[in-house]
Amino acid sequence: MHPLKRLLGHAADRRGDVRLATAWSILNKVFDVLPEILIGVAVDVVVNRHDSFLARLGLPDPVHQLLALTALTIVVWVLESVTEYLAAVRWRNLAQHLQHRLRIEGYGHLQRLDPGRIEQQRSGRLMAVLNEDVNQIERFLNTGAHDLLQVACSSLLVGAVFVVLTPGVAVLAMLPVPAIVFGAFWFMRRLAPRYAAARAAAADVSHRLANNLPGMATIQAYNAQDLELAELERVSAGYRQRNAEAIALAAAITPVIRMAILAGFVATLLYGGLLTLRGELGVGSYSALVYLTQRLLWPLTRLAEMTDLYQRAMTSVQRVEDLLALPVAADRGDAALPQPPRGELRFQRVRFGYGDRAVLHGVDLVVPAGHTVGLVGATGGGKSTLLKLLLRFIEPDAGRILLDGIDIADLPRQALRRAIGYVAQEPFLTDGTLAANIGYGDARPDRDRIERAARAAEAHAFIAALPDGYDSAVGERGLNLSGGQRQRIALARALYHDPAILLLDEATSAVDNETEAAIARSLARAAGGRTVLVVAHRLSTVRHADTIHVLADGGIVESGDHDALLARDGVYAQLWRLQTGG
Repeated sequence: MHPLKRLLGHAADRRGDVRLATAWSILNKVFDVLPEILIGVAVDVVVNRHDSFLARLGLPDPVHQLLALTALTIVVWVLESVTEYLAAVRWRNLAQHLQHRLRIEGYGHLQRLDPGRIEQQRSGRLMAVLNEDVNQIERFLNTGAHDLLQVACSSLLVGAVFVVLTPGVAVLAMLPVPAIVFGAFWFMRRLAPRYAAARAAAADVSHRLANNLPGMATIQAYNAQDLELAELERVSAGYRQRNAEAIALAAAITPVIRMAILAGFVATLLYGGLLTLRGELGVGSYSALVYLTQRLLWPLTRLAEMTDLYQRAMTSVQRVEDLLALPVAADRGDAALPQPPRGELRFQRVRFGYGDRAVLHGVDLVVPAGHTVGLVGATGGGKSTLLKLLLRFIEPDAGRILLDGIDIADLPRQALRRAIGYVAQEPFLTDGTLAANIGYGDARPDRDRIERAARAAEAHAFIAALPDGYDSAVGERGLNLSGGQRQRIALARALYHDPAILLLDEATSAVDNETEAAIARSLARAAGGRTVLVVAHRLSTVRHADTIHVLADGGIVESGDHDALLARDGVYAQLWRLQTGG
């Protein structure tokens, strides 16, 4: 489907506004063309007086004719101004509506994608689509649609007047129009791939900036400013080159159109003048034709700008549609969990791989309800993958996962995730208050529950010490807080929702010993009656777990509590000695 049809599809609920905006644009062009005709009528009055066109309509006095023309001119100009205003308001409001809708549709679709699929997309590209591409579409709708309608309407109106006055001159004046239109479409077809390349290069620049800005401290710490500046210069130069290639073609449109316009205008000027000298065409009609030729052909010079704006917008529409076309994993069932969920988990012959790299080779694992289980092992062993599978961020290649005896693939994702609290290694905090972050996901957060969750996560003490307490801002991505404080806020957020299952993915890997001890105490309190899965590199974090499973080579190689695994003197015992210096 053509991008323009897709764009109009997004405005299906605003068809009335589209029709009204189109009507105002057409009426505005009608009133815009009329003054040139009135000029011809005025010349006819001055030259022919009692034998003028208006005299034949029943207004013999030339003075009265001029007064009538003056009054009509005032009315036409007022109506032209009013319709120009009404058309601008309608088109611009429609542009704002579609800009808002496309951005919300794009972001809403993005939120329905599995995190694994989002990770495959570069963040800079996604930001470019949701921001720059949507804005490009808005710029076209602001003025481009109105201008294209007016050029088409102008050609029809002026052509009709020409045919009425003198068909011979009409043919000469209209001869350049097909060539101009054909040329514009010829340029458009060749501009499309160039603008697509330019938009892709713009995404590269956005990606580089989005990647570097959060890591500025690391860049400066390693004196890598010149390196990163050179890299940004490289991708920015690529963007400039792609735009230059498009500009080289787009800039040629106007000169070509001007030459075609010159041919039409000269033909009207010469041939119409000869007809007037021979008495076959009135002076007033000749004046009107000369003005109308300019009115017909000169707006076509803007086809260059309009073609450029249109093609950029259609390229952006295609990129937005490509984003909306990313497949969303649908829920296959509508099973319901018992309320409240018990939290018993069973992984049965679960297999998973990233591309050709197998990560899990038929894992079997039982987690009794209310137990705390640690998952440890070397990096790449599949520990975090198990949590992602449980959250249905990714789907297993084979096997299944049961929650309270129900295959989680039969559960709606939202229902499944309501039963789970998740604390990531690098917790996400919104740029809001501490209270808003702890109660995140709740439309009406309860302040008492927020404080109870903060106390359970041992976050209340440092929050209370802040000048604004729970109303203190965390800053962008929580930069006003230390790493340990962010982790405790993330834990408090998980506890606020009182989940049946609590997942911690390397939650203590980047915190100090004091914070680790605080999180361990919080876990001990939170674990009562709750199933807890802890992925940890620090074995001290899972030392008191009911069961610890050691993963290696895509499977579980050891299981037991801390003392039993040490007594076994296997992989776990070796890791313990490495971490404790034993």
